[in-house]
Amino acid sequence: MLETLFGSLLGGVFRMAPEVLKWLDRKGDREHELRMLQAEMEFAKIKGEIAMKQTEAVMTVSELDAIGEALKEQGQTARAAGKWVAALSALVRPLVTYWFVVLYSAVKIAAMIVAYQQNGDWKMVLIESWTKDDMAMLMMILTFWFVGRVWERKAH
Repeated sequence: MLETLFGSLLGGVFRMAPEVLKWLDRKGDREHELRMLQAEMEFAKIKGEIAMKQTEAVMTVSELDAIGEALKEQGQTARAAGKWVAALSALVRPLVTYWFVVLYSAVKIAAMIVAYQQNGDWKMVLIESWTKDDMAMLMMILTFWFVGRVWERKAH
């Protein structure tokens, strides 16, 4: 009797074993498919980012080419118009810069005078009048003019 029960039990286990193995195999296949799908999605994401960077690089090069062409045409137009027009055209950027520096300085000086007239300590007034924005403005102007010279030398 015990052997019959034990035999039935073993028969059932052996009958279910292939089904359990198939189920485990399908589970492994599904996990593998899921990992492959995630890897493909990551690859597609990276591929898309690379394509975007390439597009941005092409656009930047195109913009720089257009700016260079516009400057070249502007120079040719100014030279064709005559010596005085070329000289005046060359002075536009420096004059705008000088004009801005003079106005900016005048505003700063006026603010310092007002603060001093209201019994401010002249040292503190001077120190407090120079802000991060002033430093940023100074660096922008210096960079524009001095880095511009480096590029102009390399272009010739």
